[in-house]
Amino acid sequence: MAVQRGEIYFVNLNPVQGREQSGNCPVPVLSIDAVNKLPLVVTVVVGTKGENISHDYPTNGRILPEESGLSSETVFLCFQIRSLDPKRFQGCPAGKISVNAMERIEESVRYCLGL
Repeated sequence: MAVQRGEIYFVNLNPVQGREQSGNCPVPVLSIDAVNKLPLVVTVVVGTKGENISHDYPTNGRILPEESGLSSETVFLCFQIRSLDPKRFQGCPAGKISVNAMERIEESVRYCLGL
């Protein structure tokens, strides 16, 4: 079964280079379901623990546990958009972004891309 827009998975992002986020990180699926069903790539943004980011920037989306289903506050770094092979998405989703939280992430992505 294909991943769905808004689902959050913990995905191993290694190998990385430079300032890219590394390791097993939460990523919400941004690409639309029609694309996710194709054997191409899945577009996401990378998340980190909320405690790691002390200041809110327009490039980030701070999401509370009740908005994501995750156990802690997460900051999604909307300037770190990644397209990942579907094979990286193992098992069930760890959570799902609420509609309001997805709108905030989309706004930050648009800001980062100048859209």
